[in-house]
Amino acid sequence: MKRILIFALAYVPFVGGAELAVKEITDRIDQAESTFDMITLRFDRNLPKVQKIGNVTVYRIGFTANNPKISDRSMPLQCKIAKILFPFTSFFKALSLNRNHRYDMIWALMANQAAFGALLFKYTHPRIPYFLELQDGNSLKQIKTRRPFLRLAWPLYRSIYLKADRIKVISHFIEHLAREIGYKKAIEVIPNGVDVAKFAALHAPEEIADVRRQTGKKLGDIFLFTASRLVLSRGVEDIIRALPYLPHNVKLLVAGDGEDRLQLENIAKDSGVRERVVFLGHISHDALPKYFAVCDIFVRPSIIEGMGSAFIEAFAAGIPIVATPVGGIPDFLKDGETGIFCKVRDPQSVADAVTRYINDPSLVARIIENAKKLAQDHYDWNMIARTMRKKIFEPLIKRG
Repeated sequence: MKRILIFALAYVPFVGGAELAVKEITDRIDQAESTFDMITLRFDRNLPKVQKIGNVTVYRIGFTANNPKISDRSMPLQCKIAKILFPFTSFFKALSLNRNHRYDMIWALMANQAAFGALLFKYTHPRIPYFLELQDGNSLKQIKTRRPFLRLAWPLYRSIYLKADRIKVISHFIEHLAREIGYKKAIEVIPNGVDVAKFAALHAPEEIADVRRQTGKKLGDIFLFTASRLVLSRGVEDIIRALPYLPHNVKLLVAGDGEDRLQLENIAKDSGVRERVVFLGHISHDALPKYFAVCDIFVRPSIIEGMGSAFIEAFAAGIPIVATPVGGIPDFLKDGETGIFCKVRDPQSVADAVTRYINDPSLVARIIENAKKLAQDHYDWNMIARTMRKKIFEPLIKRG
């Protein structure tokens, strides 16, 4: 049995698309073949320091708080300090764990503090293969703007990429970013997937009735749906500002929470559509399929997007999509075939795309059919896990 050590800033219950991908993949790897340990931040002191989650033994470290929000703007000071120190605390924890387990590979989730910890471990254990996974949709220019300290530490930041024995990205857009930084070795483009069966499943009538009551959906209403962390880079404000261009029976259901929620609520109020926007707050990933089932069109006019697993979930759920042609989205969305593109930062364009669906049922049917087939053929998690085993784990561990 091979042992793999994962460095990640966050993990269950603090999950985004990247963390969900790790869980879905590791759950599908035979424990007799490979087992996984993870070093991550504890954040919440109510969480255990060591916990077995699926096929991953999670070791949580760092300063903690009670029930914290972990977005940068609202994160408690002690958690911010723990995040800053994570390259060093994770490195020392890895040294301790390696004395007992002798790892066959290390896996860094994202080019952030977690990858700095993995890099330090790689410097001291050069024979252990180092695998870097990238899911951030920011361009190189955006990364430098968002993290001004990189101007001073650029050679060290580049080393996160250049020292990797293999890089995996979830879209061709991110692949170009890694090449722009100067990485010359193999890059595997392996997208995130979706549990197709879960999102395509039929729900009991009483479950659907409960969601309709919760969301206030009435006969004749058309529900737009978006699910993401509530930050302005997801373009939720552009959907809100599109509502005045659409009939009054078109409403917006927003699943998720984040630092910009209050700002988005104020935008809805200022646009005169507050009563047409339902903010659900955080919805567990397991509950999301029920909300897809009562909605009509999935809309996410992102400004940046590494890939966007929610789009593929909408494919599997049979919901037509409106999206922007940014980041990794064009890898799977073809205009008029598997969805409709709208322009970036253009509420009128969002409204026009929604109107096309409302006025053309045959277009809706064709797009749903094409998108469902694409999800089933290329984005099922079982298939993604097999690809990860074949292209990442097996060759790197044999080489190590």
